[in-house]
Amino acid sequence: MKLKASVNDQEHDLIVDELNGKVRVQIDDRQYEIEVHSSEESSYLVFADREVYDCRVEPTNKSRDHFVVNLKRSKHSVTIVDPRRLRMDENSDRHHHGPTEIAAQMPGKVVRVLVEPGTHVEKGTSIVVVEAMKMQNEMKSPRAGIVAAVNVVAGDTVNAGEVLATVGEAE
Repeated sequence: MKLKASVNDQEHDLIVDELNGKVRVQIDDRQYEIEVHSSEESSYLVFADREVYDCRVEPTNKSRDHFVVNLKRSKHSVTIVDPRRLRMDENSDRHHHGPTEIAAQMPGKVVRVLVEPGTHVEKGTSIVVVEAMKMQNEMKSPRAGIVAAVNVVAGDTVNAGEVLATVGEAE
């Protein structure tokens, strides 16, 4: 699963995969293979590189996306953002300022790319068509703007959360 994380106000790309009871975590360019065991509510034992760490994760709000993580006697403010959730929330105010990334909602194959960089689009304009589980899904622009980048071509295989295109503000 691809996510974005803000840790102590620094943005990081995060990929989390579970394999055979272990968790593979990639934070930016660093990779870790860990085991995580819940010792009690909000408390975990993390096994990594023959070390054991006590980790407490305390939610700070009801939206379940912001936490205080206590690890190795240090507190870290962590906000997790699922790119798929941002793409699906087309009315979110976050889409109206700065570039907006359009990401695949699930793994699939790009069937068609409907725009080129530099194209002016309106909110709801189809950008890319991805086939997943024998269904074609149109990835639409959540806002009006100019297509800044198209990162795929027809025939590409994409993962959930992978950025297909970026729409910037209209000039």
